[in-house]
Amino acid sequence: MKKISYALLGLSLGLTGLTHAAGYGVVDIEKVVESSTYLKQQNASLEQSIKPQTTKLEQITKEIEALKQKAQAQGANVQQINAQYQAKVNEFQTIQQGVQTKVQSTIQSTNTAFETRVKQAAEQLRQENSLDLVLNKNSAIAFDSKYDLTAKMIQKVNAIK
Repeated sequence: MKKISYALLGLSLGLTGLTHAAGYGVVDIEKVVESSTYLKQQNASLEQSIKPQTTKLEQITKEIEALKQKAQAQGANVQQINAQYQAKVNEFQTIQQGVQTKVQSTIQSTNTAFETRVKQAAEQLRQENSLDLVLNKNSAIAFDSKYDLTAKMIQKVNAIK
């Protein structure tokens, strides 16, 4: 009888260990992205850095339109106008490709840096709140709103320098 009691006690203690509820938190990543001062600063910086090229592209577009109109209005010098037109189109394409390359590389490096910030902030939250894990809110089917750490995550991500 004692052996059975000890076995049941051991089994119940073992099951208690198996049913340990993990501490968790959830974060709305979309809100973190929308509220990120880092991303806003990076976007503003990118826009500022490509502004001269975009202004130049707008100017070339106007020049191309003027050449088209000039070619339609004049029958003479068509070859000269076509040469100017082709030169402007080539210049436009070269600048446009440069802008696209710069934008893509900047976005990629910004995303990598932001991902690092989010992971660092999530780890800080996990440790500070003694959690086993932090989930993306959109990955959870249901959760208690008391586990929502989005506001704290936004503060932490924005505080990282």
